[in-house]
Amino acid sequence: MSGHPLSNPERRLLAAMQGADAAHQWNIEAILEACGWNDQARAAGAALGLVEAGMAEVDETVQKNWVLGAEGKIALEKGLLESRLWDWLLKQPEDGRGMGDLQTAGIVEKHETGIGIGLLKGLGIRIEKGSLTPPSETSSVDEEIARRTAFLSDVKDGELLEHFKGRKGLIQSTDSTSRNWRITPLGSAATELEESEEVVELTPEMLQGEEWRDLAFKSFDPELKATTPSGGRPHPMQSLIERIRSIFLEMGFSEIGGDYVQTAGWNMDALFIPQDHPAREMQDTFYLTDPESMDIEQPRLDQWRSIHEHGGDTGSSGWGGDFSDEVAKKGLLRTHTTVNTIRHLAESPDEPCRVFAVGRVFRKESIDRTHLPEFHQIEGIIMEPDANLPMLVTTLKTFYEKMGYPEVRVRPAYFPYTEPSLEVEVKWRGKWLELGGAGIFRPEVTEPLGCKWPVCAWGMGLERLAMLVLGLDDIRQLYISDLEWLRQQPIL
Repeated sequence: MSGHPLSNPERRLLAAMQGADAAHQWNIEAILEACGWNDQARAAGAALGLVEAGMAEVDETVQKNWVLGAEGKIALEKGLLESRLWDWLLKQPEDGRGMGDLQTAGIVEKHETGIGIGLLKGLGIRIEKGSLTPPSETSSVDEEIARRTAFLSDVKDGELLEHFKGRKGLIQSTDSTSRNWRITPLGSAATELEESEEVVELTPEMLQGEEWRDLAFKSFDPELKATTPSGGRPHPMQSLIERIRSIFLEMGFSEIGGDYVQTAGWNMDALFIPQDHPAREMQDTFYLTDPESMDIEQPRLDQWRSIHEHGGDTGSSGWGGDFSDEVAKKGLLRTHTTVNTIRHLAESPDEPCRVFAVGRVFRKESIDRTHLPEFHQIEGIIMEPDANLPMLVTTLKTFYEKMGYPEVRVRPAYFPYTEPSLEVEVKWRGKWLELGGAGIFRPEVTEPLGCKWPVCAWGMGLERLAMLVLGLDDIRQLYISDLEWLRQQPIL
């Protein structure tokens, strides 16, 4: 026999392997049946022990499997989005197929409308003057929808797999590892496989008599490597936050904070986001029942009303319509950390500042590989007499260079509260990745606050940056209790 002392489970498994053909492949199920066990951990442990002793070999195969995601299960129950829209369209008269008719029909959620229209256009439905027009031949649409529905009932490789990979939450992948063991010549030649009663631990009770001298004790190999003790260490997210803080402090910024619970007025109205903006809908914002409403000084409400309805003294025409004090007073969980910088400006409008904030924000998002309902944002502003767009771009490039990403570019973008507006991208593995937005606060934002100088502002998602730094492709990895993964992460 080998110098490796075999345990009883290893002896039993090796005896079973010797009784079969040498080329026989043993999976977990076969081992359980042959050895009379019902514990997979015991079977896998015995097989691993034989591999370590050189008496067995193992083949591992990793297979990616696709299964229904949370949205896919809902779609299978209620029908695919395009299926529900198609059924509605076929039942409507020609003068009842407008976009307004669709939005008031209650067929889909408001945020699904745009996605659904895109899916219908892909099926050949035309949009002419705001009205949906089905093709003259409808059978091809029916067949494609039926094909997609059948796919959800039985997810498998094929042409439609690529289609559904690009749709949020309908399907998700899981990796499964299969192992098969086979005996080696050394294992085939092994003898003395009888099982014996073994004692694992010598107890004080045994030492009261002399029987312990005749017992067989389980052998241990003192030369085997022991598990390396793991000490405590910061979570990668906390390490990244501290690294970001140190960079901004090094660049001369000061840190500010703020409360999670805010009013819609400070969270949105102060940023010149119209009160009928989709971001205010329940699917995007967590509104509170306690407190359902919070006080705001009437002069501040009057300032926002003036700006929103006709632009105030800024030269803007505003958004028009009526501004509601009740909507502004609604309590909510902040949807961005920009509210911190806005309130800082309101408290010190005539003091030059360079400040930043890192904090949690909340949005009603479906959880998937790139979205969480609770995440972190990094926010910053510069307000001083000479603040301008080149200063903003230089600041952002300096920050990302200190983070280890020297290639940075900006592209024009649109945000309701900045003009001009920019999207910031960094080069990573040969590709440009968008990490945040930036711009100069509009007069509609700064003038009600009494700001004396231009305000450069930017914001970015911390989790997206963490995925970049840690090389992850699933945001959920940051928050699962995987101690082995945490131990392997570099100290940032």
